[in-house]
Amino acid sequence: MFAALGCSSLLQAATYQVGPARSHTTLDALFSAIDLEPGDIVEVDGAVTYPGGIIMRAEDGGAAGNPVILRGIKVAGQRPIIQGGVNSIEFRLVEHVVFESFEIIGTTAPTRTFRCLYHHGHDLTVREARIHACPDHGVLGADQDSGSITIEYSEIFDAGSGDRNHVIYMATDEVAYPGSVFRLQHSYVHSANGGNLIKSRAERNEIYHNWLEGAFYHELELIGPDPGGAPNGWSEGLAREDSDVVGNVIVHSSDFSAIIRLGGDGTGQSQGRYRFANNTIVRINGNNDTPTVFRLFDGLESVQMFNNLIYRDGSSAVRLIREVEADWVGGISRIAGSHNQYEPGSTFVPPGWTASVLTATPGFTDIASLNLRLLESSSLRDAGTGTTDHPAYAFPNPRLLPGFEPVRALQAIGTASTREVSGVAIDIGAFEFIDPQRVFRDGFES
Repeated sequence: MFAALGCSSLLQAATYQVGPARSHTTLDALFSAIDLEPGDIVEVDGAVTYPGGIIMRAEDGGAAGNPVILRGIKVAGQRPIIQGGVNSIEFRLVEHVVFESFEIIGTTAPTRTFRCLYHHGHDLTVREARIHACPDHGVLGADQDSGSITIEYSEIFDAGSGDRNHVIYMATDEVAYPGSVFRLQHSYVHSANGGNLIKSRAERNEIYHNWLEGAFYHELELIGPDPGGAPNGWSEGLAREDSDVVGNVIVHSSDFSAIIRLGGDGTGQSQGRYRFANNTIVRINGNNDTPTVFRLFDGLESVQMFNNLIYRDGSSAVRLIREVEADWVGGISRIAGSHNQYEPGSTFVPPGWTASVLTATPGFTDIASLNLRLLESSSLRDAGTGTTDHPAYAFPNPRLLPGFEPVRALQAIGTASTREVSGVAIDIGAFEFIDPQRVFRDGFES
């Protein structure tokens, strides 16, 4: 018995290499030959295009806190590319996996790619990925068998089609994996060819410090699960779906839809709580209509907003809230918040908003190039509040203030720009003004 324990304690995680000149030439070949163990690392040679249709199954998963890591090794700056297949890569019933530094490209021939990345496992982290040219879904989380997923330091673009295929379309299985979270952070998601930029039916959404731009319909659609797609016992009363949206830039140029839809879409309602803090929400390049910012639809419980900057680039202001389609829990509208900026002339201002800042000139550095940092002269400097959770609609475990700033680019792992309050109070919006004299004096860069 002691000998067996001794041998067990000597077991160490293994590192496997995949590439044209390696003993395993593809990920599928490795998965077929070896059952990976917790802590194992798979290094895949970059500057190589591998065929899509890859499936990672349950027997190759890791353990909580000790994942299996699939890591692209860049060659001359080039990631390994996975291209094609109905599902370019699928995580099927596998748990505790990190997938980092890969590029995924969809195709239409000889087979149309339906999902560039297909998630129906649990505790998947997608990191520093570049996912694009996906004819239908860029990233899809299945209604069944999907638990938590984190997407970070990634760029996802040129995806979506029609009105039902989206750049990111997420769900979590509230029976198999109760309490699961879809977390998107430090990422650049943009340029939809159809659908919504991000649509999620997850039990909890955490949307932090991203640059989101260019939906065909809504930039964000955060709703409830689809009971019709879940024969395993879902119901709208099984769990409440909540969303925390903090420190993002959201740029909308479509004339088709409101910028953000919350609650439901006619197929599944969240009955949830929503919280928006320190986001910069901008409408550009649209026609001369009056766009809607927040469209509240079907069942939801509360919406609170703090320190958000809302700007329409053009000759008309915005309609802040559309709630005629909302079905409020308890039959009472619950919208609260403070220190939000919007333009004079905007309509349907929530009566629960206090200390709003009305200005048509927020003081961007250069709206034409989408440099949305504030000038020193901006009236939004030091105009925010540090109190960003309403006690009557308390949000579970909120990220009270943003800790980082969004970037309109793919960022390397761990390089997110930190945000610290530089004045007497936090600035309104997703960016904190940094005095250039202080930069010069203290020798740091923003």
